Amino acid sequence: MQPSKVILTILILLSSLLASNGTIAGRVIDEGTQKPLIGVNVILEKTTLGAASDINGDFRIENVEPGNYNLSFHFMGYKKIMKSDIQVKPDRTTIQNAELPEAVLQGETVIVTTGYFTEADEKTISNFSFNAEEVRRSPGSAGDVSRILMALPSTAQVYDNANDLMVRGGSPIENGFFIDNIEIPNINHFPTKGSTGGPIGMLNVDFIEDVNFNAGGFDATYGDKLSSITNIDYRDGNRENMEFQLDMGMSGFGGVGEGPLFNGKGTWLLSARKSYLDMLVEAIGTGAAPAYYDIQGKFTFDINPKNKLTFLNIYGNSAIGYDHDVAEDSDMPSYGDMEVNQNTAGVNWKFLWNHKGYSNTSLAYSYSDNDDRWYDTDDERPLQGSHSKDNAVRIRNINSYKFNPKNRIEFGFNATYTNADFKNFFGTYTDRLGNEKAAQTIAMDHQSISFGPFVNYQYSFSPNFIIAAGLRSDYYDYNENLNISPRLSLSYKINPVITLKAAWGNYYQNLPIFLLSQNEAFKNLKSVKATHYVAGMDWMITSDTKFSLEIYNKDYDNCPLDPSDPYAFIIDDGRHMNYFRSYPELVDNGEANSRGIELLLQKKMAKDFYGMVSATIFQSRYKDYTGKWRNRVYDNQFLFTVVGGYKPNNKWEFSSKWTYAGGVPYTPFDKELSTEMGVGIIDQNHINDARMDDYHSLNLRADRRFYFNQSALVLYFSVWNAYNRQNVAIYYWNEDENKQDTYNQWSMLPMGGFEWEF
Repeated sequence: MQPSKVILTILILLSSLLASNGTIAGRVIDEGTQKPLIGVNVILEKTTLGAASDINGDFRIENVEPGNYNLSFHFMGYKKIMKSDIQVKPDRTTIQNAELPEAVLQGETVIVTTGYFTEADEKTISNFSFNAEEVRRSPGSAGDVSRILMALPSTAQVYDNANDLMVRGGSPIENGFFIDNIEIPNINHFPTKGSTGGPIGMLNVDFIEDVNFNAGGFDATYGDKLSSITNIDYRDGNRENMEFQLDMGMSGFGGVGEGPLFNGKGTWLLSARKSYLDMLVEAIGTGAAPAYYDIQGKFTFDINPKNKLTFLNIYGNSAIGYDHDVAEDSDMPSYGDMEVNQNTAGVNWKFLWNHKGYSNTSLAYSYSDNDDRWYDTDDERPLQGSHSKDNAVRIRNINSYKFNPKNRIEFGFNATYTNADFKNFFGTYTDRLGNEKAAQTIAMDHQSISFGPFVNYQYSFSPNFIIAAGLRSDYYDYNENLNISPRLSLSYKINPVITLKAAWGNYYQNLPIFLLSQNEAFKNLKSVKATHYVAGMDWMITSDTKFSLEIYNKDYDNCPLDPSDPYAFIIDDGRHMNYFRSYPELVDNGEANSRGIELLLQKKMAKDFYGMVSATIFQSRYKDYTGKWRNRVYDNQFLFTVVGGYKPNNKWEFSSKWTYAGGVPYTPFDKELSTEMGVGIIDQNHINDARMDDYHSLNLRADRRFYFNQSALVLYFSVWNAYNRQNVAIYYWNEDENKQDTYNQWSMLPMGGFEWEF
């Protein structure tokens, strides 16, 4: 018998031994006021087990057999909610908190709805929610938050080797990410400078409690972002016992530890992960591989029932490098090295005023230190180099007060102090129009302050009709830009299962510091503006299945353009070209538009099956410096994704994801001129007129759980691009052979690993 079969047989035999039962515990609070709710009935569906919340809102269900469960919360005067995908593990406590929305009285009747979707999904347009298990098991995501969001109809599919979110035709620089009320500038290893994307997610999925993604029409709480907001809640550590987890996959290994502090008044949660592909490459001497590691921690402390402090730290290091010989042997056009260190540390103070109001106030410090230098493989001349340090101190305050079930107000502010130091070198090169560019060094030191107060007011005319209006103001002292952003949203429930929604608002975003600081005259550039118009419908087919339809239009104004390259759209350069270039001159009269229709059918795992089908038809265009409208580089035109999974029992799970997307636009080379000059020169008569072949890919995954006496083991195996589709990443000009060539995206990629919880 093969050794692998022997090991599997032993694991199956061991898992057949009696496993210790586990516990489900958590806290139930009022969604509007955050006050603890006493006497909530918490029922473990399809069992005889349950509990009631105590004076602090805490509940505890013991002696639960390991497996996957659904949990329901019932309380008079509040809407019943359901929680799915709750994994109970041997001799461990699974934390499951809940926020119950208050039901609105209509005459003598209490309107109560039941479902597996969150209150934010029900009231807010363009909002999508996922729990930790949905993120962890998603095929083709490797636990990466951004990659699971790519399955939604609002996000474009462009490259496998990056998780950049192109939301409703927008650039990755237009997205915001928040964890526990603390803004995280970039949640990825090898972050794209001035943007929010990268190839590898940095967040540990084992920390995640919930993910809420808003693709447009978001309220005035958020500023300086044009396209989307992702809110992530990290869970607290175990308040009773210390617990640990080890995990290893194809790319790295790591561990998680957690436990109580101060006799249960606080908790700690720590993780560390490291890639090992670089160590293998170094050991066998075959070339270069990316190296990265991250360290994350969350500490909580309940000062008293009304005051809670949360400390958060997320650190990541990313590095890659290879010398001239490796580049030459591997036919790489350049060689060099890069290293990025990034960290966000912050504290959030949650204060319950009384039974009607609360506040969250965070203070955080973020920094990013980037060093890279690259040389031409043929003649070893310098191509590009940079040394940059970004530092930011952020204060964020949000206050919420519910006068009664019909009236609610939110108000607060955010303020940021930024200190950035850049030194960037660009070697001599021939640009895409055939112009010779001299070597250039740009050094700058930048300090700025921004401030943005906001207010939101929500009124329920009836249990079925809700209107929310908001206003925010954002001031940037560096260029003295003052922007006023009104927002409005409506929600009308036609009947218990169909809800109509609409939203409108103005959104502003200041240009990246690297662009603004290149030229003193750039202080006169306006902030980019986007106006959102969104309308849609939700149909709750069953309590665990929802169909959504949305139509949107997004108009951009004040977009920067480069007269020396009149066909370029600058805010797309950060992802499309992997960096922002130096620009001798910029103007702010560019326009853009994105519009589309989105369909989503989503089924939560109420029993043994879950799935999601999304489809989008859209168009994303910009008006260049010559006044001609052109396709933006993320304009797939149509997107279609099917994700599904099946759990025949508590031990096995099988899932898959298939994506089909239209080919993205690109500008073909002028082959005659490129051949003559020996470099890639674009055809200026066909800017973004050509399209790559359509993209499609299938990802598969299988999970096997083993429950032991006091531990659990999860083995998983997945295959990315299972039928080995050759999707094109980019067409480039091969200067060695003086011809157009192709870089393809990932070929079929098998991945596997394990998680051992003890």
